[in-house]
Amino acid sequence: MIGATNRKILITGAAGFIGANLVLALLEKESGASIVGIDSMNDYYDVSIKEFRLREIEKKVSGLHGAEGSAERPWTFIKGNIADKALVEQIFREYEPDIVVNLAAQAGVRYSITNPDAYIESNIIGFYNILEACRHSYDGGKSGVRHLVYASSSSVYGSNRKVPYSTEDKVDNPVSLYAATKKSNELMAHAYSKLYDIPSTGLRFFTVYGPAGRPDMAYFGFTDKLLRGEKIQIFNYGNCRRDFTYIDDIVEGVRLVMHKAPERKTGEDGLPVPPYAVYNIGNSNPENLLDFVDILQQELVSAGVLPEDYDFEAHKELVPMQPGDVPVTYADTSALERDFGFRPNTSLRTGLRNFARWYKDFYMSVYS
Repeated sequence: MIGATNRKILITGAAGFIGANLVLALLEKESGASIVGIDSMNDYYDVSIKEFRLREIEKKVSGLHGAEGSAERPWTFIKGNIADKALVEQIFREYEPDIVVNLAAQAGVRYSITNPDAYIESNIIGFYNILEACRHSYDGGKSGVRHLVYASSSSVYGSNRKVPYSTEDKVDNPVSLYAATKKSNELMAHAYSKLYDIPSTGLRFFTVYGPAGRPDMAYFGFTDKLLRGEKIQIFNYGNCRRDFTYIDDIVEGVRLVMHKAPERKTGEDGLPVPPYAVYNIGNSNPENLLDFVDILQQELVSAGVLPEDYDFEAHKELVPMQPGDVPVTYADTSALERDFGFRPNTSLRTGLRNFARWYKDFYMSVYS
């Protein structure tokens, strides 16, 4: 077990949805930890949301550890791209992280069809740079990165028909470049764990949502369009099911996993067994997309984002499946429960209610 006290933690993608919330959780629950975050702050989606997340982190730091500039500050932010190998090497030399949580990635299934270069740069080259920096961080085995945790995705299950998805399933049929890069991350991490004895854990996230989330996600995009009076498109004629997982559940799963690295051990053949693991983090309760939209609209009305007499039926359009999408995602989280005693449990209504209230506070002044 890797304790958090006095640990140095590097989080990539620290201004992202999961990254920023992980930083907040660590500041709240892991006293004594020193956290370094890096993020490119690219404009794939509204940068103001990333800036909002960073402000929330600064508020937390100021509240817990005094004014900005204090020697006791547990948080350092670096604006930069993990595809910049020299920068990654410099960060590892200067901050010597014990734990690395790689959440930096070009996200989005559909965007990968029109902008593939972004995925190769961030998800392949960037991840390779992180692996290499972990490899070279060792000093005769006495120091260096003790655990690399990285974001994978439920997208790696591709066109698998068996549900729920288990980490024991074969994942050789990706249906998007995004999914292929995430599977590549798992393979690369396994190779480095095998060759260099680097403990690594991949986390397959299932449809993460919540306040200050990614605007390219369905619940966020639906809200924007409904507020503008536009129609929302519901894919596969509403016959999609998604394992929606609330951000706090995702973050707690990451926090638990990062402090328990796969064990270094020797196999029966006398050779090292790769200290490598992969887990699903999902709600294990897939929701029909039409039911999801119904709950979302109820909570948007309740929060005052939309008027009570809003004509939702006039703003819905059922359309075919989009390229790169799959009809269902459904996580088998039994391994996570077995090894960490944790299972995501936030209800969809609670999560969407929190999102709707945040949306009202953050955006409504734009439309008033």
